[in-house]
Amino acid sequence: MAAVLSKDWAILHLIYNIMQIFAYFLLVSKKILTFAFEIDRNVNCMKATFIAGPCVIESAELLDTVAARLVEINKKLGTDIIFKASFDKANRTSISSFRGPGIDHGLLMLSDVKAKYGLRVLTDIHEAWQAEPAGQVCDVLQIPAFLCRQTDLLIAAAKTGRTVNIKKAQFLSGKDMRYPVEKAREAGASDVWLTERGNMMGYNNLVVDFRNIPDMLEICDTVIMDCTHSVQRPGGADGKTGGDRRFVPQMAMAAKAFGATGWFFEVHPTPDQGLSDAANMLELDKLEGLIKDIISK
Repeated sequence: MAAVLSKDWAILHLIYNIMQIFAYFLLVSKKILTFAFEIDRNVNCMKATFIAGPCVIESAELLDTVAARLVEINKKLGTDIIFKASFDKANRTSISSFRGPGIDHGLLMLSDVKAKYGLRVLTDIHEAWQAEPAGQVCDVLQIPAFLCRQTDLLIAAAKTGRTVNIKKAQFLSGKDMRYPVEKAREAGASDVWLTERGNMMGYNNLVVDFRNIPDMLEICDTVIMDCTHSVQRPGGADGKTGGDRRFVPQMAMAAKAFGATGWFFEVHPTPDQGLSDAANMLELDKLEGLIKDIISK
């Protein structure tokens, strides 16, 4: 009897030891997977391009609020979000709409953001002569969608030596964007990006054909999804552009599925009180969670 009990205890002890080894293996595996996930997330952060900021420069206080929050997100997530804001919204629907502080004061304010917060800065230009002064301050010069075929504008932006981000026109396909890129490159631009922002669907409406993203990736390495302008209703709000910010997260995640390498968000602490693109700007306090979803899922 004693021999039988001794044998049973030996078997139980062996099972216990095996279970301990298995538990240790699971713990180590979990730590390895967690470490691998963190490495993968950090690599995604380094590879992805993020652009965020208010549609237009409304005040120094607004720029400070948004820039400070972007710095916090960068520290938390390991990202390098580029701050964006326009000094002049030259393409507003109505002549009575707010346009911004103008190029001189606007560039001073963007220069202050860059110096104070250490963020890279992007702004858009509408005329060729604006490229040189904007290029002295900004790291990225953006070509508006409606102007993406303007040869003189593209050449002037390219000659600054800055990165040139060309938004795809609402009336062009992704494949058509090879020609604006060729213009910029032949004028000396070494770093050219493309941005998807939807196509016109009848009047006052945009839709996104996400096939444009892989098509544009055949033209350049950085293809950005403009998640907020893509939910616009152009000119569809009685003298101003409407939109629906509810769909911004879906635009972001769909673009990821199609291979986008960057994301563009116009953000505002209180977007409904914004002076331009109020209907489609994302709430500033939702930006961190959305970027986290993009880099982790």
